Amino acid sequence: MSWLGKMIGGTFGFLMGGPLGAILGASLGHQFDSGMNTMDAQEKLNPGDQHRVQMAFFTATFSVMGHIAKADGRVSPAEINLAKRVMDEMQLSAEMRETAINLFNQGKNRDFPLHQVLDQLRHECHRRTNLIRMFVEIQVQAALADGTIDAAEERILLNICSHLKISRIEFESIKMQIQAQQRFYSYQQQSSHHQRPRQTSQDNLADAYAVLGLTSSASDFEVKKAYRRLISQHHPDKLVAKGLPEEMMTLAKEKTQKIRKAYEVIKATRG
Repeated sequence: MSWLGKMIGGTFGFLMGGPLGAILGASLGHQFDSGMNTMDAQEKLNPGDQHRVQMAFFTATFSVMGHIAKADGRVSPAEINLAKRVMDEMQLSAEMRETAINLFNQGKNRDFPLHQVLDQLRHECHRRTNLIRMFVEIQVQAALADGTIDAAEERILLNICSHLKISRIEFESIKMQIQAQQRFYSYQQQSSHHQRPRQTSQDNLADAYAVLGLTSSASDFEVKKAYRRLISQHHPDKLVAKGLPEEMMTLAKEKTQKIRKAYEVIKATRG
């Protein structure tokens, strides 16, 4: 049973307070106790605490996604479709899908408490940097749903990174890698369906390197090191153990598949 099912079933021994608890409670039609505090940052996670991290991650993911989508004043069909595609890939139950949609819509509200949400998410995730990075990657991917990140979306994304202690350099690296992933994946899809790709094979190779955060001048050692690091960062089981909702494992698996395919393309060209 998912964490949401357990919560609705009343089997949780705790509830999450703070802005995330209020947002999730409103999405579920419940009023959580706003006086309940999150755990001390030094406390060790036990199985129940992991469920709370999952709740925080799920709640923040879809509400912040809605906030970014509204950044330029309107939510485009591409941004709505991206949110739906994420839900489809997660294979959410009807109950969880409805909750995700409600969270997305709450994020569009003018008084959405972005800073408080991010501060609580970081507190709940403790020092789980790979989990925080996964959150940012999902938000950047959502912002790129319509093909570009406009100035308003970029400001919010940089604001998000600042609150989550992610540097401007790391943000630019994440953005570049996700853009490369999208182009690389599109090329592979077109090739597998015997369509004429928009890119050349040379452009595709450049994107394969960019997926790993590298250029073609990288040594074999650097390529292998980058590949292993990214696979470790996005390993689905490791992320779930750190608090990624199990329903989001599909997103992590998709990322590892793209990273692995890019590595295979590079290896094949190097012989």
